[in-house]
Amino acid sequence: MARLTQQPRPQGLSLIELLVVIAMIAIVAGTLGAASGKAYARGRSTGCLTHLRQWGAATFLHLTDHEDRLPLDGAPNGISTRDSWYVDLPKSMGWRTYPDEGAWRTNATVPTPSSPWICPSNRRRSNGRMLFHYTLNRRANGSGEERRETRYTSIPNPESLVWLFDNGKLAAVAAEGNVHTNVHGDGAHFLFLDGHVQRFPSTAYWDLRRGRAMTNPTGMRWSP
Repeated sequence: MARLTQQPRPQGLSLIELLVVIAMIAIVAGTLGAASGKAYARGRSTGCLTHLRQWGAATFLHLTDHEDRLPLDGAPNGISTRDSWYVDLPKSMGWRTYPDEGAWRTNATVPTPSSPWICPSNRRRSNGRMLFHYTLNRRANGSGEERRETRYTSIPNPESLVWLFDNGKLAAVAAEGNVHTNVHGDGAHFLFLDGHVQRFPSTAYWDLRRGRAMTNPTGMRWSP
């Protein structure tokens, strides 16, 4: 009688092999997740840069229509209905002015829109009275008792003068103390008065040890 040949039993993964496979899957998933997160952050950063460039375009259109005069700053709490950057610049682009915008300005529960008013990376919401993700440098053309009409051509080196910037607080008009410190990879975006936009790390404009803004950071200035 012929002897039956015993076939080898199929071998499953050993415990060690299974753990190695799980670890490799986790590494791949983590790598893909990190890459996806970075791409998402880059997309939001690009959106913010685009918005600031639009505000730069609005500024130059306003200059063309107003004999080289920069817009006035307006009330910091956003209540101005005329003679303010957040009314005059939108008009130059055919946008709604800030007072005509939606309920997101005064209601923190209302989602912020996709619009030039909103930085996609900024999670700040209204305090019930106002919300400005971008704020005007109040020193550029004066504010309060120093409020004045300023001609663009009277400003030396506009490429280094901050015009609008990522706002770490809420007001429409402010200075270096309001710059966001961690909205774009531990930094912020700035629109300069020549129309170019640039990101600076927070260490370039913020004294982390003292917890306050630098008055004369390298590469930018706050007063004409």
